[in-house]
Amino acid sequence: MALVTTGELVSEAAEAGRGVAAFNVITLEHAEAIAAGAEAAGLPAILQISQNAVKYHGGRLGPIAAASAAVARDSSARLSLHLDHVEDEALLHAAPEHGFSSAMFDASKLAYADNVAATAEAAAFAHRHGMWLEAELGRVGGKEGDGPADAHAPGARTDPDEAVAYVAATGVDALAVAVGSSHAMTSRSASLDHELIARLAAAVPVPLVLHGSSGVPDEVLAAGVRAGMVKINIGTALNVAFTGAVRGVLDGDAGLVDPRKYLKPARAATADVIAHLAKVAH
Repeated sequence: MALVTTGELVSEAAEAGRGVAAFNVITLEHAEAIAAGAEAAGLPAILQISQNAVKYHGGRLGPIAAASAAVARDSSARLSLHLDHVEDEALLHAAPEHGFSSAMFDASKLAYADNVAATAEAAAFAHRHGMWLEAELGRVGGKEGDGPADAHAPGARTDPDEAVAYVAATGVDALAVAVGSSHAMTSRSASLDHELIARLAAAVPVPLVLHGSSGVPDEVLAAGVRAGMVKINIGTALNVAFTGAVRGVLDGDAGLVDPRKYLKPARAATADVIAHLAKVAH
């Protein structure tokens, strides 16, 4: 099946009052696991490659983007390609030529006025090149380089009135909001503010995005979707499954040197988690 666009998947989910899961790609095995998990669930999904993943690949976007796009095209599931947490304008500008239908431009560390100005410029670029753009307002902690995350600190949550003004000023197509989750959580103990999600969904004219969904328990995540979250970003949960499977195989055979022997079960374990979470997010 040909690649579909992120805008198409998110719009369909929003219109149906459902969510669509977006899973982080670091290696080819991640991309393959996302395709397999989406196929098993019978649901669409978004393959997203972050700026940090590009950095891991030596700053080269092309190879991992091409591999992910090829996996998506060969899949029977409807999959899109998204460039995530972009802070570098040059990386954003490279996205169209590498097959991305969407990007998330992250200016959330800037002061509000600077965030608006940078994001509006990024949105204008994206729209000129037929891309859908997501941005972030509020403090979704736990990013690389951040201090200890406190999703419940005063001022950490996204204000609905400010969110409405931000979307109007920037022209973004979706908004990541801070409602209680945090990036890089390995325990599933986050508590979402469902009342705030409902207020944001009622006020903001574009779909809402939940970052840090790996740390949210299934029932809390499903309730967040019912309250109005649409694009559900999941990364750390995949790495927990992947690394756990690798560790289990290597712990059982100290002499093993063939990476296929541990990457295959790691990919399968990750696909199982993806199939499960795709259904929870739906």
